[in-house]
Amino acid sequence: MAELDKLEREIRSSAAAEKLKAAAASPEGQSVLKNLDTAAVEKAAKAGDMKALRDILSGVLSTPEGQALAKKIRQSMGK
Repeated sequence: MAELDKLEREIRSSAAAEKLKAAAASPEGQSVLKNLDTAAVEKAAKAGDMKALRDILSGVLSTPEGQALAKKIRQSMGK
């Protein structure tokens, strides 16, 4: 859990935070969020269950919407 808290603080304090917020607000981001089991994400995050979080992320990235969101994030980060 400490790792996730540290990562959250780093993201929130970085210039990338606004870019990530914009990506989440995009049509791709909204589509992913609509289909995401947020309760499962919250439960895994609170438990520090990195395997479950990786599995959830893998599931998201296996969808066309998830792939489009990942592409949008990579582009916004200049990669």
